[in-house]
Amino acid sequence: MVAWETLSVLLRMSSLFLRTLRDDPADAEVPSHRLLVRAGYIRRAAPGGFSWLPLGFRVFRNVERIVREEMDRMGAQEVHFPSLLPKEPYEASGRWTEYGDNLFRLKDRRGVDHLLGPTHEEMFTLLVKDLYSSYKDLPLSLYQIQTKFRDEARPRAGLLRGREFTMKDSYSFDVDDAGLDRSYAAHRDAYIRIFDRLGLEYAIVSAMSGAMGGSRSEEFLHPTAIGEDTFVRSPGGYAANVEAVRTVVPDEIPLEGLPEAHVEDTPDTPTIDTLVAVAQEMFPDAGYTAASTLKNVVVGLVHPDGTREPLVIGIPGNREVDAKRLEAQLAPAEVEPFTDFAGNPALVKGYIGPQVLGAGSESKIRYLVDPRVVAGTRWITGANEAGKHVFDLVAGRDFTWDGVIEAAEVLPGDPAPDGSGPLELARGVEMGHIFQLGRKYAEALDLEVLDENGKLVTVTMGSYGIGVSRAVAAIAESTHDELGLAWPREVAPADVHVVATGKDTAIFEAAEALAGELVAAGLTVLYDDRPKVSPGVKFKDAELLGMPTIVTVGRGLAEGVLELRDRKTGEREAIPVDDAATRVVAAVRR
Repeated sequence: MVAWETLSVLLRMSSLFLRTLRDDPADAEVPSHRLLVRAGYIRRAAPGGFSWLPLGFRVFRNVERIVREEMDRMGAQEVHFPSLLPKEPYEASGRWTEYGDNLFRLKDRRGVDHLLGPTHEEMFTLLVKDLYSSYKDLPLSLYQIQTKFRDEARPRAGLLRGREFTMKDSYSFDVDDAGLDRSYAAHRDAYIRIFDRLGLEYAIVSAMSGAMGGSRSEEFLHPTAIGEDTFVRSPGGYAANVEAVRTVVPDEIPLEGLPEAHVEDTPDTPTIDTLVAVAQEMFPDAGYTAASTLKNVVVGLVHPDGTREPLVIGIPGNREVDAKRLEAQLAPAEVEPFTDFAGNPALVKGYIGPQVLGAGSESKIRYLVDPRVVAGTRWITGANEAGKHVFDLVAGRDFTWDGVIEAAEVLPGDPAPDGSGPLELARGVEMGHIFQLGRKYAEALDLEVLDENGKLVTVTMGSYGIGVSRAVAAIAESTHDELGLAWPREVAPADVHVVATGKDTAIFEAAEALAGELVAAGLTVLYDDRPKVSPGVKFKDAELLGMPTIVTVGRGLAEGVLELRDRKTGEREAIPVDDAATRVVAAVRR
């Protein structure tokens, strides 16, 4: 189904609930936020929450329609859950605690705990458990398009990062992993069709599941400089969210024959740069660089039960800790800055070394290292004494660690883990995310069916999300120009914007007649019939509002012609009045 096959409507600007603004809203950080407010598509209702006005809601419903059509096409069935949900299912899955401060929690008048749904895995699981009990009932895919709530610490960028937003979330239910693979592939194909129809550039990247749980996970990212996600690509086709990138691990080095560690006085070297400068001066032939140093970064961990612990991360000194990668690896624990050096005397700020770290050490402070720290690698690192560093400290001989963590930043030129070439970094907005959840929620909530042998088996699940309201913002970001919005035809609030300019009654009569013919032909028309508004204001509004086709009825009417303009390309042509409706319909359906 395409846009002109939906119910055709004539929208008159003289009565349309619309006010365009000439100035940018003070809190707008990105073009989509600025233009959607200025064009009268949305209005701020609260921090992180927006009201949809008539034109904006038409765009929203077009995006929703495309998503719904493709989900129905793949065989998924639509349901709808409440937003106000009971605590018990989320407590059973562990997410009542794991979601932390992002969860809106509330009590009813009887003091019973509830939440505003951030996502609905538990509810879908319980629904299927309530109604299905046999392998003959599966496979099954259910979906909903519904409002979600997450208590973002800092809502920003308009519709791109809000506390209240609309998502399509779907869930597949299969007897075995082979069935899950088929359901996952069907959703993946449906997502490709959806984003192609929305006209959005996207990259499909490997991702982490985070609080959702699960194994295989991919994100559909829209590349844009204002994106909050960093992802990587290689010439050979590797693509991953930066949180999911895996380091190419070097080979271990034999320990025999390596030089002994030695402590050197290195006063006034609390930073990597100052340490490298001193090391190069002391040992000019050693070729020391920042990558020769082992930087030990202390963070604080807050576990879901509220307990806290210090954690030290060892990474090569030429890299910084990537906060998102670190948080993804440590979830559901939260990461906070560490300040309690006085209470942990083993940690000498600026000169921390791994010799005093690890669960088996006297300090008992956990120590996790970058994958590049393998047995036999030699490092310059802190000697746990102010003004001193140890040189040639050998991993696996002079120190050990409690585990490995992917927390260091990924740098341009790093090798792709699949050998497909050097990585390049880009920014993107997450538009969709698909997971193979496996049996996490089915096990937590006892979703089982009888298999063909009459044996109870735990159902395996997939979870698949698309940001519907976010898609409106992403499309606006990717298609606007210096004049305003420029909607792709399939999501535009109207097919044609008819603009009547001038004071001559004949102009308005001709514009009215044309608008009526276009509606009769099945198009939705936005008609600027405002009688006392100047042509300049009308033209600016037409450019700001962004309908894909603009028809101007004005001075040319005296010569029997109208102007037909393509909003995206700017191409203009004069068309005869007598043939105008036919020409406009042809342009729309081209």
